[in-house]
Amino acid sequence: MPHESPDTLRRQLTAAGVDPFDERVYREILVRHTAAPAELAAPLGCSADRAARALDRLRELGLVGRLSGQRRRYAVIEPGAAIEALVRARTAELATVREAAGELSRLFDAAQAGGTEEVEVVVGSEALGRWFVRLQQEAREEVITLDRPPYALTTSNPVEATALTRGVGYRAVYAPEALEWPGVLGDIRELVARGEEARVLPGLRVKLAIADRRLALLPLSLDFTGEVRAAVLRPSALLDGLVDYWEMCWRAATPLGAPADDPLTEDDRRMLTLLVAGLKDEAIARQLGWSVRTMRRRISALNDKLGAANRFQAGVIAVRRGWI
Repeated sequence: MPHESPDTLRRQLTAAGVDPFDERVYREILVRHTAAPAELAAPLGCSADRAARALDRLRELGLVGRLSGQRRRYAVIEPGAAIEALVRARTAELATVREAAGELSRLFDAAQAGGTEEVEVVVGSEALGRWFVRLQQEAREEVITLDRPPYALTTSNPVEATALTRGVGYRAVYAPEALEWPGVLGDIRELVARGEEARVLPGLRVKLAIADRRLALLPLSLDFTGEVRAAVLRPSALLDGLVDYWEMCWRAATPLGAPADDPLTEDDRRMLTLLVAGLKDEAIARQLGWSVRTMRRRISALNDKLGAANRFQAGVIAVRRGWI
């Protein structure tokens, strides 16, 4: 049997999205069952802070859980189930990437063959803003968007509220990073109350707005510190490809909001929604106006209510039951 080096053995979880150092931390706590960061620092040859950050990342992946109490201490979750859940999640992500590759190939081919009548390039933040307003004002049936930072002018969109009152439907897919911007989550909740359908998709790398599937606005770069350039697209194979790509993102995204009659409190639902969207503890606490300590105590109580061992399982249970 070929000999495998210790380094190779310690990288067996890399394909599942576990950092090599985090895997070393995981293997160290695995044999101890429970440990505090300071207890792992010496055998790993690192600082307690670095070990704590790795344990937090492992907790986000559902491999360890944090024990209750003021002292920071972690426990390993049964590896068979935890790693299987992690592999399933990574497999689903890779399937989405594979599907996206075909759609992006269509976009590339269409762009190569696109003519000036179908694609118009506009320059400057103000021009981008004017086209975004015009696109919504000309919409008669539906506006669909992919929304993520940065923002060329402002995060708010007063045009949407007016369009919703005249019967234009809105469906928006937001990146988790958008929810961290001051005021954005509140704006989204107001728009959802007016009729917008909103979902969240981690890993969103494109900003896009499409009106009635016949006119689209696509920033050509997410670097808004220099010259802003965007493409205005009219009916073409390229526009069809963008619509297909949006539909794929919509299917993969997690809905924001929940049925009014679910047993969760409004604060629990908001917290779970942000957890599932992928926000970190500090960002969630900031959005909800809580301290990080309060937020983590609420998560612990919510896990008990749902019978979940960790936040990953809590999110799965809530989604499965249709609560978020």
